[in-house]
Amino acid sequence: MAMIDELNRMIEPAVEAVGFEFVGLEYVAEGRHSVLRIFIDHADGITVDNCADVSRQVSAILDVEDPISGNYNLEVSSPGYDRPLFKLEHFERFQGEEIKLRSHAPVEGRRNFRGLLQSVEGETLTLLVDGKEFAVQFGNVEKANIVPNFD
Repeated sequence: MAMIDELNRMIEPAVEAVGFEFVGLEYVAEGRHSVLRIFIDHADGITVDNCADVSRQVSAILDVEDPISGNYNLEVSSPGYDRPLFKLEHFERFQGEEIKLRSHAPVEGRRNFRGLLQSVEGETLTLLVDGKEFAVQFGNVEKANIVPNFD
């Protein structure tokens, strides 16, 4: 987790300096096929050129700071329809939406949830899954995404 925190501290100001919202990042370590995935957003949407600009900006910082040992691919993209939720503010913004969430530790015997994000109070997320409420602490969230609704 320390490496992810360090990457967030390095990359967020660089993304915001070129005028985009830093949504978050994922690092998937898979030997020689490791990937650092950065998600950006903007009120006007994201273009391929925007992603290329941010990629150049971030690459320059990563080349100097060298926080990741070994080879990896850098990907920059919009959050997409199944937008990942990284920050507490993201959960607050998307209250009332259907989400998928995986927790680090079990909550009432389960780690995987798909349901309505009912509320966010402090650092407690309340999910309604199949008519039952579950309280998940933000610090216990391993991964969360919006479930796209194409209706």
